[in-house]
Amino acid sequence: MAYENKNFGDNRNNESLFSKRIKAGKRRTYFFDVRSTRGNDYFITITESKKRFDDNGYDRHKMFLYKEDFNKFLNALTETVNYVKTDLMPDFDFDAYNHDQENEETGAVVGSSEVSEAADNSSVDDWKM
Repeated sequence: MAYENKNFGDNRNNESLFSKRIKAGKRRTYFFDVRSTRGNDYFITITESKKRFDDNGYDRHKMFLYKEDFNKFLNALTETVNYVKTDLMPDFDFDAYNHDQENEETGAVVGSSEVSEAADNSSVDDWKM
């Protein structure tokens, strides 16, 4: 799920301008959000949200990524993933996990009968703890 918030004018609440959600298993979800500062600068927040085992809310861990670090972060992530794929697990079929990608129109998980619990336009800020 990705969406754009076209309300670029006054963003005092630090709303997400763009959001991408990735479900990872039954209890984990990652959110990649683009936000703006008061000075109309932009940064990315990466949030891991894990459902608590006692079903009493979510644990969230948030990371802030600023524009001056975008290229360094992307290069390090790409190099790390490529190392695992080529040096540590060259025979593993990483594409076998592509079936977990959600169908953005229906919210259904492709290849599964599960339906996303969150609405298509939700972000991590909408979740209650």
